[in-house]
Amino acid sequence: MATYLCTLQDLEDFVRGCTLLGVGGGGNPAEGLKALKEQVAGGKRVGWVDVSELPDDGWAACTFLMGSTAPLTEEKRLQMKELGLINWRYERNLPIALCELEAYTQKTVDVLVPFELGGSNTPVPIAGAASLGKLVVDGDYAGRAVPEITQTTASVMGLPFCPVASVDKWGNISIIKETISYTLAERIGKFISDAAFGSTGLAGFLVPISEMKRALIAGTLTRALSVGRSIRLARERGEDPAAALEREHGFRVLFRGRVCEKSWKDMDGYYLGTHLLESDETGNTHTFRVFFKNENHLTWLDGTLYVTSPDLIMNMDPDTGEPVLNDRIDVGTRLVLLGARCHPKLREQPMLSVLGPTYFGVQSEYRPIEDVLGGLS
Repeated sequence: MATYLCTLQDLEDFVRGCTLLGVGGGGNPAEGLKALKEQVAGGKRVGWVDVSELPDDGWAACTFLMGSTAPLTEEKRLQMKELGLINWRYERNLPIALCELEAYTQKTVDVLVPFELGGSNTPVPIAGAASLGKLVVDGDYAGRAVPEITQTTASVMGLPFCPVASVDKWGNISIIKETISYTLAERIGKFISDAAFGSTGLAGFLVPISEMKRALIAGTLTRALSVGRSIRLARERGEDPAAALEREHGFRVLFRGRVCEKSWKDMDGYYLGTHLLESDETGNTHTFRVFFKNENHLTWLDGTLYVTSPDLIMNMDPDTGEPVLNDRIDVGTRLVLLGARCHPKLREQPMLSVLGPTYFGVQSEYRPIEDVLGGLS
């Protein structure tokens, strides 16, 4: 069964859902929406097919964006100018990366798999696939956004990441032929994106479709469309979008408040930091701290560890229901934090060893969100 995004409302709903499920990261939704609109305006079919519709033979590949979401400092802007990084050569670099991968491997990719969910990291690969006439499968390799290659089902199941084609928007093209580990692949990829002062477009995980099916978290694109639509319809009804998501998708409100402190740094190509919120209810002194590494991973309620990765921790504007990226949050920003259960594959070892709380420096075993909150359906 195929799903196609035919109207502007479809595109907006889908990008909104991807952004929320991107748990604070996953790229700029304005970029994702623009990429999809370009393809629809050009008469391309934008959408995806159910994994059950795909044969086992043929080749699948994954295209994605890599780089820090940290804001550019003035020092970096000056350095970019000195290096001649002024005008883009490729506004849409993912299709170029995929073509480079096909040329290097002499294999034709039949279906594209989004790496993760996010406001640009899902729509931009889908748009790239549409521009090349490629199929997209309804699913991804994380069921959320993650900061590292090692935190995907594809990596944990041992799918080969290399060779990888990397193309930045300035026109620099690289082939990562082989690495000794996923960790080194991540490190090399981050160095390339850091050299380009922004995201690079990568194409990798070139595997038989039968192998892709083993690692796929299926149905996530359809879920994103449904989540985004629920937010819009709730808003049109004059209803609290967070309440609608609780009722229709089993999400839970974790906290409502205002950011009173923020600290962050751009380290090794990652956007790391914390947001501290105070409850905006009169007479209520509860606090809520969120640690993010590109995306949200750890929370503390009144100083006690609360909901953590791999479960989803999502930022939402309490008035509009629109998702909020971590790099758009400042002191004074009002938020409602939502939680949701991750896909069961993320709760299995060795996924927990790379996406659970201990990986982010907290000496505590992972507690599923339904155990932390109780009564989660």
